[in-house]
Amino acid sequence: MELFNFEMDSGRNLLPQDGIVNYFGRIFSEEKANNYYKILLRTIDWKNDEAIIFGKKIITKRKAAWYGDRDFEYTYSKVTKKALPWTPELLEIKKIVEEKSCETFNSCLLNLYHSGEEGMAWHSDAEKDLKKNAAIGSVSFGAERKFAFKHKKTKETISLNLEHGSLLIMTGTTQTHWLHRLPPTTKVQTPRINLTFRSIDAK
Repeated sequence: MELFNFEMDSGRNLLPQDGIVNYFGRIFSEEKANNYYKILLRTIDWKNDEAIIFGKKIITKRKAAWYGDRDFEYTYSKVTKKALPWTPELLEIKKIVEEKSCETFNSCLLNLYHSGEEGMAWHSDAEKDLKKNAAIGSVSFGAERKFAFKHKKTKETISLNLEHGSLLIMTGTTQTHWLHRLPPTTKVQTPRINLTFRSIDAK
């Protein structure tokens, strides 16, 4: 099943089973979204992301950054990051996301995709550092991109377009039963910034 251009309802679960995904649409005005986009491009400590695949270190074109309440360590793709202190703008965005979603977060992974040619393969955010079944709040600034989910067993797929200034919340057992990805496309030539607010299991 593919979903495109559905009627936006933040209370509607986009998944038919085994998880909860709510799309809030644009939660920032065009002016606010443009302003945050420009500031994040300039002030975030962007670095090319790294991954260990079959024992070999891969440097991605995509850039990433990791921020949090304290210097949380977060390991994914066999590479560990240590969180940087929040910037004022990240704290502003976090507060708005928490108010909209009624969830709380203690960290944020940011990704910078320079064009549609840069994407993310099928994966789930279920690393041991994250609180199990905790919400993940995904904010998008910049280019509108397609985002897709695939059920791990049934292979059913669901897709939507993430707008500039929009919020998507994934919670419940979504990461256990569903994969998600940002498919590459040659149709998009401008950058996109994605912020995924998360909850590190601070033991």
